Amino acid sequence: MNETSMPLKGIRVLELGTLLAGPFAGRLLADFGAEVIKIEPPDKPDPMRQWGKEKDGVGLWWPVQSRNKKSITLNLRTVEGQTVFKELAESSDVVIENFRTGTMEKWGLGYEDLREINPRLIMMRTTGYGQTGPYKDRAGFGSIGEAMGGIRYVTGFQDRPPARVGISIGDTLAALYSTIGCLTAIEERHKSGEGQMIDTAIYESVFSVMESMIPDYLLADYVRERTGNILPGVAPSSIYRTKDDTYVVIGANADAVFSRLTRAMGQPELAEHDDYKTHLARGKNQKELDALIERWTKTLDAKHVLEALEEQGVPSGLIYSAADIVKDPHYAARDMIVNTEHPQLGEFPMPGVVPKLSRTPGQIDHAGSVKPGEANEAIYQSMLGMTSEKIEQLQARGVI
Repeated sequence: MNETSMPLKGIRVLELGTLLAGPFAGRLLADFGAEVIKIEPPDKPDPMRQWGKEKDGVGLWWPVQSRNKKSITLNLRTVEGQTVFKELAESSDVVIENFRTGTMEKWGLGYEDLREINPRLIMMRTTGYGQTGPYKDRAGFGSIGEAMGGIRYVTGFQDRPPARVGISIGDTLAALYSTIGCLTAIEERHKSGEGQMIDTAIYESVFSVMESMIPDYLLADYVRERTGNILPGVAPSSIYRTKDDTYVVIGANADAVFSRLTRAMGQPELAEHDDYKTHLARGKNQKELDALIERWTKTLDAKHVLEALEEQGVPSGLIYSAADIVKDPHYAARDMIVNTEHPQLGEFPMPGVVPKLSRTPGQIDHAGSVKPGEANEAIYQSMLGMTSEKIEQLQARGVI
């Protein structure tokens, strides 16, 4: 794609913070053409550089998180570093930070400080508990936000302790909400000419997706519990073992879809059975219905179960591992595994861009920086007009 058609071209982002929530938001903006400048302390690189599995000494998570970004170093704990940052912020559109509440203010770089320099600046702030409230000063990682937000309580099986989702879902949700806030603030800035602060709490981002948990409790005196692979009262919607000891997922809880499922099973009479013909009836008899369906799936290999379900238009599928994903033709057809060149590892596979825009889609240009500060000279010269001598002096003093 021509770079000029990227939808966020012209938006300059200064990305501070480490690990997940802030940097993931930066990745999303960079995917669609924003100039994202990743800033790391010269003496303490982002720990994400070493996260995940390694190959030839390279952390395999880092290129996914830092793709399309430019890397510079700057020590914000020094007065000189704070001054340089203010100069960078003067000609930027967005600042992303996910430090503990009050850290930026301690450095003289809080929102009120920066908006005096650049009234159009948008500041994305992601913390465990938000910028206000009695818990605002507490340390809060994604795992704590997941616990407080409610998702840990309902994840897993009732006879076992609460479980976690196998990814950093709290940080990811917070990054998504922060990005929505950023794009909303950019749009509003077209009208007002002013920036604003985006205050995203991880626990709130998790809580926001918890469906009807609160009215269930306050209005129906019902506390959602861990229920494994089902949602109580929503049936059939679970996993079912097949003859070849594979699990298939079947979602047929709508009346019309359930009718199609019964035809795939060769038992169309079930669609009119008093115990199963309505949503409420299926919910009341969920356990018996799931057992009945699994008796059918166990008579066939997974391939034939899925063929029968697909023929009748019943939503179904396998539970994919990474090995399944990389060989799936649909992933390939939609460019969901993209190979980009890595300076040390060569061809590097990573998830494609989401969502798909029809006219101005995003793209992955490069796999990010191998070493911190790779773009120091280019950024400091182009944005601040620093000479090579000045850059060397700042480096010698540990500022960059």
